[in-house]
Amino acid sequence: MLIPGCSSMRQSHKGNYGYQRIESGLFHNVKCSWLHSCRCQQSESASGISTENVNGAWFVDSAQKFNPINGVVNGPDVLEIQDVQQLKQEKEGLASSGAHGTIRDAPHKISNDSIEDEAWDLLRESVVYYCGSPIGTIAAKDPTSSNVLNYDQVFIRDFIPSGIAFLLKGEYDIVRNFILHTLQLQSWEKTMDCHSPGQGLMPASFKVRTVPLDGDDSATEEVLDPDFGEAAIGRVAPVDSGLWWIILLRAYGKCSGDLSVQERVDVQTGIKMILRLCLADGFDMFPTLLVTDGPCMIDRRMGIHGHPLEIQALFYSALLCAREMLAPEDGSADLIRAMNNRLVALSFHIREYYWVDLRKLNEIYRYKTEEYSYDAVNKFNIYPDQISPWLVEWMPNKGGYLIGNLQPAHMDFRFFSLGNLWSVVSSLTTRDQSHAILDLIEAKWADLVADMPLKICYPALEGQEWQIITGSDPKNTHWSYHNAGSWPTLLWQLTAACIKMNRPEIAAKAVEVAERRISRDKWPEYYDTKRGRFIGKQSRLFQTWSIAGYLVAKLLLADPSKAKILITEEDSSLVNAFSCMISSNPRRKRGLKNLKQTYIV
Repeated sequence: MLIPGCSSMRQSHKGNYGYQRIESGLFHNVKCSWLHSCRCQQSESASGISTENVNGAWFVDSAQKFNPINGVVNGPDVLEIQDVQQLKQEKEGLASSGAHGTIRDAPHKISNDSIEDEAWDLLRESVVYYCGSPIGTIAAKDPTSSNVLNYDQVFIRDFIPSGIAFLLKGEYDIVRNFILHTLQLQSWEKTMDCHSPGQGLMPASFKVRTVPLDGDDSATEEVLDPDFGEAAIGRVAPVDSGLWWIILLRAYGKCSGDLSVQERVDVQTGIKMILRLCLADGFDMFPTLLVTDGPCMIDRRMGIHGHPLEIQALFYSALLCAREMLAPEDGSADLIRAMNNRLVALSFHIREYYWVDLRKLNEIYRYKTEEYSYDAVNKFNIYPDQISPWLVEWMPNKGGYLIGNLQPAHMDFRFFSLGNLWSVVSSLTTRDQSHAILDLIEAKWADLVADMPLKICYPALEGQEWQIITGSDPKNTHWSYHNAGSWPTLLWQLTAACIKMNRPEIAAKAVEVAERRISRDKWPEYYDTKRGRFIGKQSRLFQTWSIAGYLVAKLLLADPSKAKILITEEDSSLVNAFSCMISSNPRRKRGLKNLKQTYIV
């Protein structure tokens, strides 16, 4: 099978369904690496990537068209008087000076169209080509930093908002190429070696390298060099890459109408391998996916080891997407049955045990401990003293959220934005819970949005707690980076969640907050301080997923119907099964023989 865009391929040992593998000395701590190579010259342009700008209609034309939130449009916590005056002065100064220049050197633009045009130009500048075809976008193109680390690579999770932006723009080639080429990098060999990636694992990132051709020093070839975490800071393998890949694959089919990609034999096999990796039997007794610290967007030590909400939401979403795309055949029957069982158990577990609101906090506050029996109320032996003083004061009367983690005798009460928002998008939460999460974001706007959307988590770890949990990580000081920093890329997940619940005015309000500064600040990776007032101390500028996240939010708000490529609705079979689990007695809950599954819920 020939790979699109490649003139020739080479292979050193047996591949599967068009997967080419060659031996390499690039990795010293693994047995071999998978380098996808071809002999061709890199092209200056690529088919399918047009240069036209996006000037689509905004969801609301002005503040007057916003749906009022709490009876106030653009309240003090969103657009303060001095900020309005500052913007007015900047606009007048720009008009009088008539200054011209490049995008990166020009003064801050007030026009939303100008910001969008700049964002599209920057996104296109970040495109990476392989054998003359677009294959992804680099993480950041920061001209102010000489130490690129791995920001010049294509990250699977980082490309998702870029891919969605291109899909919504009608540019499908880059997403199709990304899907097929990253699939060729998937680990296919089943190993027992702790230094080799497990079968089905997708890489965290890859880089296009130009290397000398064997036997001919004057000729070169391009290779795709994947990183499964062995070169990453902390040396942690990515759990979320494969889950995001499945979600993007479904979005590509729904948006383009091209189902031939997901129907390919190698793609179907790749989906199954990811699922088998995540559904593998282990020592864990819960339906949640057990992972270590740093396997997802929060890729540093932040105390999320165990069953972090972000992974569970992505896991649930990927299961629904995969079930929708898997071809019905004898070989898929057992896998589909396992997915259905897991979906029911996982949705019950998250909705029942991860959910907190004022009523649930009162219930935990009165928990009895050391309970033994199937009908125990406090099933995880949670001690009421774990309820932190900040939470008692912070929890609003209206609203609630899913906690960050749950393990025996431990509840991580921090609010994690991505996990909660994607739980809404994927229907992991009930309709009432989904509205309650958006209610909480509105009620705690000053904490979660403030001067730049959106806090990755809340609150920050400080003092001795920060020292113990993060290992005194200097990058993760309080209100910075993953320790409650503000990440503009989260705008697109917020927008998808708000549109699903028919509350797009919340996202529109957040986008307006971001537009006040993000272009002027040169599209940072993240912001520091409690209100997100400063550009992150070690933040990269012109961060691609900050740019793409903004564009996706704008595109979805301009046409909310397009959000259907991301949203998954809960089907009636899951609803009925969930209702049966609620009404069943405790002993039957443990067995659930009628559902043919063994997860303790």
